[in-house]
Amino acid sequence: MRWLTLYARSRQVPASLAAVLISAVVVWALADGGGGEPGKSGSAALVVVTGAMVASIGFAGQDLALDRTAAIRWTARRAGHVLLAGAVVAAAPLGARTLGADLATAEFIVRDSAGLMGLAALGAVVCGRQYAWTLPVGWFMIAYFAPPATSTTGTTSTPMELATWMLLPPDATTGIWSAAVLAVAGTVTYAVAGPRQ
Repeated sequence: MRWLTLYARSRQVPASLAAVLISAVVVWALADGGGGEPGKSGSAALVVVTGAMVASIGFAGQDLALDRTAAIRWTARRAGHVLLAGAVVAAAPLGARTLGADLATAEFIVRDSAGLMGLAALGAVVCGRQYAWTLPVGWFMIAYFAPPATSTTGTTSTPMELATWMLLPPDATTGIWSAAVLAVAGTVTYAVAGPRQ
């Protein structure tokens, strides 16, 4: 159990956890105070992307060379870290729902949390720990400012639906598949390759 405490401390998990909770409350309060209609995708996605951004801080330790020389298996620990971080990022807005802050449906929050944590994990592999947040934040900015997809009910996905997957309705097939592919690809790549030095 001591290794878990040391791992959490080296990955700044307590600070990340506090930041996820605080950012969820602040972004929710600034977005619309919970008075918006359920399913208001922009505000809900902003809460989740902010959580993914602060959770990505712990995707590497302070000394990557020390991590790489440690005689432990990192693959399972890295995958578990991404999955647990995604669960915490989803739990923050879901907890706010129980208090009456109905930003979005549970399906929407879980889908976006999974996809955005996968993007953050890919960001750690491609850009390093300090810039892991750039992929989820950058994709959110593209999705938020792009024109909305005209139809989400077709059997084929349009490029605009792929670009705005995190803002699509929770039952949109393109959004579900995009989040699933990003979550699996990001988690597996990060677990195997680790963060960039």
